[in-house]
Amino acid sequence: MKIRKLLVAMLLLACGSLAMALDLDAAKSQGMVGEQPDGYLGVVKATPDAVQLAADINAKRRDAYEAIAKKNGATLDQVASLAGQKAIEKTAPGTYVKTPDGQWVKK
Repeated sequence: MKIRKLLVAMLLLACGSLAMALDLDAAKSQGMVGEQPDGYLGVVKATPDAVQLAADINAKRRDAYEAIAKKNGATLDQVASLAGQKAIEKTAPGTYVKTPDGQWVKK
């Protein structure tokens, strides 16, 4: 049940702003940002646009994770980690993900 709620929240978060979602997809496909195991977006190539996009998305993700954690009696880190695993699983081939040892690799 917790996973289901997390996935619903992530879907709502992803649909929150179509313009931002398109920017995120472009940034991922250009190798500027990638998903991390901690549930947050990481910057692969530190351009001002990539840094700002990651900061904006990560703030929204943190808010969503906090709400889910509070509702389910979990910690922020538990929710974020689960979200990170799911995001990496869903990441399209050819885009970057960060390994647990901190290396960026193309999926």
